[in-house]
Amino acid sequence: MNKSMIRYILCKVLQFEGVFLLLPCIVSLIHKEKVGIIFFALGVCVFALGTFGSFFKPVSNIFYAREGFVTVSLSWILLSLVGAIPFVLTKEIPNYVDALFETVSGFTTTGSTILTDVEFLSKTVQFWRCFIIWIGGMGVLVFIMSILPLSGSYNMHLMRAESTGAEVGKLVPKVKNTAKILYGIYITLSVSMVISLMIAGLNFYDALILMFSTVGTGGFTRTNASLGAFSHPVQIITIVFMIMCGINFNAYFLIFMRKPKEVFKIEEVRAYFLFIILGVASITLSIRHLYPTLYEAFHKATFHTASIITTTGFTITDYEVWPSTAKFILIFFTIVGASAGSTAGGIKISRILIMIKTLKRELDHLTHPRSVRKVNLNGQAVSEETVKSVEAFLIAYVVTVIVSFLLLSVNGFDFTTTITSVLTTLGNVGPGLAGVGPAQNFAAYSQFSKLVLVFDMLAGRLEIFPLFVLMYAGTWKRN
Repeated sequence: MNKSMIRYILCKVLQFEGVFLLLPCIVSLIHKEKVGIIFFALGVCVFALGTFGSFFKPVSNIFYAREGFVTVSLSWILLSLVGAIPFVLTKEIPNYVDALFETVSGFTTTGSTILTDVEFLSKTVQFWRCFIIWIGGMGVLVFIMSILPLSGSYNMHLMRAESTGAEVGKLVPKVKNTAKILYGIYITLSVSMVISLMIAGLNFYDALILMFSTVGTGGFTRTNASLGAFSHPVQIITIVFMIMCGINFNAYFLIFMRKPKEVFKIEEVRAYFLFIILGVASITLSIRHLYPTLYEAFHKATFHTASIITTTGFTITDYEVWPSTAKFILIFFTIVGASAGSTAGGIKISRILIMIKTLKRELDHLTHPRSVRKVNLNGQAVSEETVKSVEAFLIAYVVTVIVSFLLLSVNGFDFTTTITSVLTTLGNVGPGLAGVGPAQNFAAYSQFSKLVLVFDMLAGRLEIFPLFVLMYAGTWKRN
């Protein structure tokens, strides 16, 4: 285990978080809020600590997959532990466990909250609460790789550990250039949404806050009514950008390379839009009788389908009153999520496709024992290593759900509340059903249960394995 390299990268993470903590100071100055002093002091201290640690260069540059998983896990934990401090120091979320829950929910782009009233937050704290979603959307280590002159084989180990999906590849030969391209796409989407929202009538601050939560697919807003407090044009713009941010970013790279026809040759992209179309149609038919016009039912169905499948978690109505069919579809999308290589959470559609194709292959083998068939995706054979990885991920996912459910069940809440609490945090969605539905929050859970859900949010964002590797005893053996 190359502990000196891990320590070095963690110090770099602290440096960047120190800089991030200074940005809310600008908001504080504009709106004349005194809490900016706290962010400034903390930002300087965190940056100084990271800079001091960075002076001690790593003994060796040897960096394997094991170090990659450990580094990514510790980086996200460190980001969250430090990121929660401003909430406590400003006394806007005085309890540290509550502050940690809110912070992890932001960094992991989950959007679950313990706050019963978000409108009381100062504009400075509100900015930080939503800005950390944008930071976590693409991944802080991907950002660091795109900026710092890191080199060597360990770059790919970091990207594999932090990126989502069954397979992680490079868009271009160099990992650093791939990171730059991904953040270029991310920033382009971000700027485009801010401009669109301002054209729709929002001021710059509100447009920026809403963009952070949409492009990062996080779901925090400055209002208690979520997107229900915004105009119809703003809701439509949000739908468009939620769907765009749920697409595999490889598709945008193909468009940039002037290969738009290649985009819909990607099976995951086709399946993603098919899920959305079927979801919108099914929910619209299911809830039509609840609304005066077909368009209103269609609009609400489209908004919540986009919000849940992209794991953003915005709401414009209390879908807890919808029929069971509509709620089942939303729970299905909570589990599945959107595309790999996007800012969305969930199992990912690519894994679902591989699972289905693997099942078909097994059925073919049972009926034709001598047949030898490969699992194909996008016209190419999927390696057996990837197939096994998907199977292992499914096992890890089920184990995490079962253990988390058992740990949360001691609170005595009903089955729907407990199971959807686990599914929505593990899927990085935000709202669940019943006691944690769109009109509710997670404040009623005990401190211990909130820590369990914190683990689930981190496991969901990092896709379970990095945290499992961190806890696995074999990780820390010398050989």
